[in-house]
Amino acid sequence: MKKILFVCHGNICRSPMAEFIMKNIADEAGVAGRLHIESAATSSEEIGNAVYPPAVRELARHGISCDGKRARRITQADFATYDMVIVMEDYNIRNMRSLPVDCGKVWKLLDFASCRAAGDALPLSGADISDPWYHGDFSTTYKEIESGCRGLLTYLGF
Repeated sequence: MKKILFVCHGNICRSPMAEFIMKNIADEAGVAGRLHIESAATSSEEIGNAVYPPAVRELARHGISCDGKRARRITQADFATYDMVIVMEDYNIRNMRSLPVDCGKVWKLLDFASCRAAGDALPLSGADISDPWYHGDFSTTYKEIESGCRGLLTYLGF
């Protein structure tokens, strides 16, 4: 089983959107049982909070629920547990400096956006996922995340 952890700043917008979009895509592809997918934050600001309501609404527009998700912070143990730690932007990598980051496991989600075959992606080469907390355009962020998640599924060979 491949274990994937999506990471953003607060774990209330982008990373939970990625978690639940990826779970949905994996389910549609019939490979959900072969993946363990979660999400976390680099900061402690939102720990315990639910997914931000506009993100919940955007997921719901696509028939995806994130009920019960609460923000949590990434830990040192996550680097031993997860095969891939997938961040939304360069800033997330900088925020993880206090942890012993295994750089071989860290990717940006949009590294996979142009993936056309298994293994066809370069780590930390993609663009940043736009942050809807600041611009309010959750639809654009959804599209960016979905593109990265579909490419990730291809990268994994599914």
